[in-house]
Amino acid sequence: MHTVVVGTSGVTASDVLAVARGGARIELSEEAVAALAAARGIVDALAAKPEPVYGVSTGFGALATRHISQELRAQLQRNIVRSHAAGMGPRVEREVVRALMFLRLKTVCSGHTGVRPEVAQTMADVLNAGITPVVHEYGSLGCSGDLAPLSHCALTLMGEGDAEGPDGVVRPAGELLAEHGIEPVELREKEGLALLNGTDGMLGMLVMALADLDMLYKSADVTAALSLEALLGTDKVLAPELHAIRPHPGQGASAANMLAVLKGSELTGHHQDDAPRVQDAYSVRCAPQVAGAGRDTMAHARLVAERELASAVDNPVVLSDGRVESNGNFHGAPVAYVLDFLAIAVADLASIAERRTDRLLDKNRSHGLPPFLADDAGVDSGLMIAQYTQAALVSELKRLAVPASADSIPSSAMQEDHVSMGWSAARKLRTAVDNLTRVLAVELYAASRAVELREGLSPAPATQAVISAVRKAGVEGPGPDRFLAPDLAAADVFVREGRLVSAVEAVTGPLL
Repeated sequence: MHTVVVGTSGVTASDVLAVARGGARIELSEEAVAALAAARGIVDALAAKPEPVYGVSTGFGALATRHISQELRAQLQRNIVRSHAAGMGPRVEREVVRALMFLRLKTVCSGHTGVRPEVAQTMADVLNAGITPVVHEYGSLGCSGDLAPLSHCALTLMGEGDAEGPDGVVRPAGELLAEHGIEPVELREKEGLALLNGTDGMLGMLVMALADLDMLYKSADVTAALSLEALLGTDKVLAPELHAIRPHPGQGASAANMLAVLKGSELTGHHQDDAPRVQDAYSVRCAPQVAGAGRDTMAHARLVAERELASAVDNPVVLSDGRVESNGNFHGAPVAYVLDFLAIAVADLASIAERRTDRLLDKNRSHGLPPFLADDAGVDSGLMIAQYTQAALVSELKRLAVPASADSIPSSAMQEDHVSMGWSAARKLRTAVDNLTRVLAVELYAASRAVELREGLSPAPATQAVISAVRKAGVEGPGPDRFLAPDLAAADVFVREGRLVSAVEAVTGPLL
């Protein structure tokens, strides 16, 4: 099994994916253990002094003015975890919780939190045992950290609350720890606060969304190319020299992908032989510009994610010169903004894909294809309602594109009077990515059927490979009406699992 070693300088996106989705094991580096011990020594020294230090010998948030005596400090750390584990709503997905815990461990191992090495090791042990705390949908405002989600994770470390075992069964966390030989932690000064105070949930969801969107944007280039081909559109608009004079990197990459898919097609450009059409519709002609803008948005989001993955987000933090200082680095604005940017790009990519699908089904705009791609139009409805489903998904995506980060709601008696709502931005982006996959699956379904209905001319070799692969995956071709939901579900899986991209790349080589 793959092992991820956590040091003091952060982790990579591939590390997050390996732990969250791949079940990779985690080890702490010797450097991290030494940094943990050194920072803990600083916290212990401050805890012994009579002067109050925030997070070490005081209350939290609006209650930070109270100095806490030594005999109550362990109780204070337990209490903050218990009281902050106040989430509600549906359970969050296992991969999100694993990313959340792993990224909190990443910050703990930086040596800037003051957490003892044994607490960090327990975090790693819980992840390695396949124990997943029960975390709920609601409870984070994306500022002062993803407080409720992280608190539910910390509660598991204490042997309290509920968690899911490696068998998928939810049980008391204490039982699961005992079965795996893991001792619950007894939290000391600052440790409870350090386990809660980070933007780890929203960052984990950003990393996973970027991985999914990398595949989906390639898929969108493929479905756009198939639609262009089915509509007898021209591939001249994809010429590299045209995109070089508007040198957005994403646009150039999308155009190159579409051109690669269409190489060798006998279908492109034939509208000029028998019709006065001079240009293709925007949804066809401008596909690289729209998809490319989304790709460039992803590049910016990836830069933000890389910076966050190298960050130590906590308050207060232990600095290398021995100071323990309060700060505002827990504010989720940098992550929240790009999560919202991505939701906007996803909605627009889905919107242009739906417009191409609608064009394929309209006999007045499809250049010779039967109405709704039906076998016997009137008796058969063809893909009419598949497009309705796609349109409903696009409408939902437009609602999900409304920024969460434009909102703020005061909390903690106005001490925390401006928050990022980054967790909410991340949650809606996950739904958006899911729905984009379905939208592209419908375009694939329609475009592949439309290409097959173009008799007498051969599609591109890459297109033929896609049609062969998708038919083998259980997505049926043209014919009389049938129960359509299973076909659409199979197309969804085909796209979601990356098989659409794989089928093309087997012919074209790696897409950009």
